[in-house]
Amino acid sequence: MPAIEIYTQPGCPYCVRAVRLLESKNVPFKEINAPRGTPEREQAYERSGGSSTVPQTFVDGRPLGGCDDLMRLERQGQLNAALGLAD
Repeated sequence: MPAIEIYTQPGCPYCVRAVRLLESKNVPFKEINAPRGTPEREQAYERSGGSSTVPQTFVDGRPLGGCDDLMRLERQGQLNAALGLAD
């Protein structure tokens, strides 16, 4: 099972939506609290290649994107494969 990490911040509706989507997939993931101005947020920025928004999702260290990206992959039927799940 790949390592899945998601950087979020409290009160962010996009973060809640992305976390719920991951939960619905029944995959283990690590949620990293990354409010604006924290070292965790800077880490998410650097790891994502410069995206300053949350959530930011990574699979085995590879950036998968934010909420809109996860939802797009789900609509296209590609999220399970991106998360390392069998269809």
